[in-house]
Amino acid sequence: MPVQEQETLSERRIERVTTIGPWPRYPTLYEINTWVWLSDLCQKSGKSVDLSSVPPAEWDAIASFGFDAVWLMGVWERSPAGIAIANQNAALLNDFRRALSDFHPEDNVGSPYCVRSYRVDPRLGGPEGLSVARNELARRGIRLVLDFVPNHVSPDHPWVTEHPEYFIRGTVDDVRNDSASFVEVDGKIFACGRDPYFPAWPDVLQLSAFQPGLRQAVVETIASIASQSDGIRCDMAMLLLNPIFARTWGSRAGQQPATEYWDDVIPAIKRTHPNFLFIAEAYWDLEWDLQQKGFDFCYDKRLYDRLEHDNAEAVRLHLCADLAYQGKLLRFIENHDEPRAAATFSPEKERAAAVTMATLPGARLFYEGQFEGQKVRPPVFLGRCRQEPVDQALRAFYAKLLNAIDTPVFRSGRWSLCGRSGWPDNASYQNLVAWTWRKEGDRYLIIVNLSGSAAQARVQVPWDDARGKTWRLSDALSGTIYDRNGDDMVSPGLYVELGPWQCHLLQATQK
Repeated sequence: MPVQEQETLSERRIERVTTIGPWPRYPTLYEINTWVWLSDLCQKSGKSVDLSSVPPAEWDAIASFGFDAVWLMGVWERSPAGIAIANQNAALLNDFRRALSDFHPEDNVGSPYCVRSYRVDPRLGGPEGLSVARNELARRGIRLVLDFVPNHVSPDHPWVTEHPEYFIRGTVDDVRNDSASFVEVDGKIFACGRDPYFPAWPDVLQLSAFQPGLRQAVVETIASIASQSDGIRCDMAMLLLNPIFARTWGSRAGQQPATEYWDDVIPAIKRTHPNFLFIAEAYWDLEWDLQQKGFDFCYDKRLYDRLEHDNAEAVRLHLCADLAYQGKLLRFIENHDEPRAAATFSPEKERAAAVTMATLPGARLFYEGQFEGQKVRPPVFLGRCRQEPVDQALRAFYAKLLNAIDTPVFRSGRWSLCGRSGWPDNASYQNLVAWTWRKEGDRYLIIVNLSGSAAQARVQVPWDDARGKTWRLSDALSGTIYDRNGDDMVSPGLYVELGPWQCHLLQATQK
């Protein structure tokens, strides 16, 4: 195809990108490690593939799971300076070799969180490639989410030379006394990016959240991202909260402003892009604070930890929180920062955890490779990953689960936690957690045994209008069908017996 024709085709594709409309209340998202994914597609097809040339069958396969959005993680231009620093880091090199036994230096394509510029990396297809990808997703009713890293940028980001005032600065003595936390760039001393609980990150420079000029530059940057996508995931968003930033940087931060960073940024974007979604990576029990600053969803790391380490009662108590708060949490059992679910949980426990996180209010996040049972988490620096066999049984399970929740009741229905009770000589009911969904005529009951032992319970279904009727309960995962009396379901409760880590995902219809 002549060059001029190629350019015209790209322009037409960009023009066809449309906004899908408001987000559902409780969306389901799929995170893709963009560089690794494209590398896999290249290997599979035997030809070069970037965001502009992903085969339609690949987009169709993603759409078949019913996702509301795809998060293309790591599309921005990465830093050569960051790559050079990483290739001198013995701990990182060991991590690279752990994940990739035949690692070569060129496999390190740079950290996606060491951003050189908020322009799509040309090796991934550049801005035009992203526009094509967004159009392909939009044609299938899927929104696009991208990254934003508010805390730091790479040492070769344009702001370093053009706006050194945007950064936390240091002195020659700082470099001499703490060379791991301060670095000299073009004769100026900058602090390396960090959070307060870990050593500094050597490949990035710390931005100053209190600097008014930076805040305006951030608004302009996110406005540009908003013209290319439907939402952003904000890396380590809690680091920019005034009290956290002041505690981390002390006097170096300067005078604390009267307004919060996110209070200045999010409303400014929402005024011109009202449907643009903000997701916060959040820890330290600061989810509520960030929700009050305008974030639509915040990571629910606490649920992840409880599913991994705690018992069912800890999970149930977590789900007793106010629904307005829970509805703005992002649930997951795997992402690019966490170990692979298949390596963390037993096969049975992973299924129970997946049913739990996928059927709770809030947003639900799945990660590329999760469905196939991949066990090796590739470091985000790497451009390719180890090839692993596909767990076909696990993939079939996730296909059933995603198909079951691909319905309006799980996107915008009414969620309720169920009571459950046992008997004086049997306390195993405490290992069960149950909840319901309702929207118009659709009803679902989910019951999960979050333990390695068999459990029995009476589950009180909060449907008063179910009395006097017979209900057919169809399990979307096993295909089993039960007919039950509505009076018993409400009180004393539906009798349930589940083996270790087993669960029911029951659609209820009046018989």
